[in-house]
Amino acid sequence: MKLSRRFATRVVLLVILLVFTAFFFLPVIWLLLAPTKTDGQLVTQAPFAFGSLRTLAHTFHRIISYDNYSLLVWLKNSAIYSFGGTALAILAAIPAGYGLALTHFIGRRTLLVITLIVMIMPATALVLPLFLEMDKIGLYGTIWSLILPFGFFPFGVYLAYIYFSSTIPSDLLAAARIDGAGEWRVFRYIALPLARPIVALVGFFALVASWNNFFLPFVMTYDSSQYPVQIGLNELIGSTASFNPANFSAGSGVTVLHRPDLAMAVILAIAPVLIVFLFAQRALVAGMLAGATKE
Repeated sequence: MKLSRRFATRVVLLVILLVFTAFFFLPVIWLLLAPTKTDGQLVTQAPFAFGSLRTLAHTFHRIISYDNYSLLVWLKNSAIYSFGGTALAILAAIPAGYGLALTHFIGRRTLLVITLIVMIMPATALVLPLFLEMDKIGLYGTIWSLILPFGFFPFGVYLAYIYFSSTIPSDLLAAARIDGAGEWRVFRYIALPLARPIVALVGFFALVASWNNFFLPFVMTYDSSQYPVQIGLNELIGSTASFNPANFSAGSGVTVLHRPDLAMAVILAIAPVLIVFLFAQRALVAGMLAGATKE
């Protein structure tokens, strides 16, 4: 009787997992297949039918060459903003997490509480103060107005704090201090080499947050040549016939995109982050498991 109940429970859990897997995975399959079909085929054929490689190549060329290769410019801008902000986030978050976890100074607990409070605040709540600050110091509309704010990553500070406080043996650091090493040398030559997994994890989360950010670049940029790819996708929606029927007006001279073109643009927008994840997944797994056990 117990065996049958256990088997029934496992079957129910398996069905639930399959339902959730289908819910999240089927739209991705549709997105990958959409550029292989024309706009008419996308409507008339089965959702998961494959079109043709020739149509896929035509769709790719159409979206890449749209508006004088604007998509490539947006991807380049996203790479500059995201990797620049990620570098700053790592440079700030790792030492800050180390300091909060393994050093003692006046106001340490207060700083940790402030970090936790800021971490749970919506990022959009900080956009207006950041806009006013960047405009005041003359950085509005420059790449620094997007790179500098991304360097403020309280979630990364919290991850580094958890890692250093639960993984790095305090006796090891104390022995280095007894041998005459200063705090910077202890961090640089002992703590930092042991923290490679958390550096990769913080970097990946910072990269994804920067790459997918929409509202801050929307406020900080004013010209199409400055847009990251997320803002560019919003502009492409306005040029897609299905979402903006006004583009059908004869003689308008506007290049009209279709839903397969927009699907291809979305695939190209998420491809860089996916590539980074595939190459860094071993380090990410090590970073997520770091601190799970303490010897």
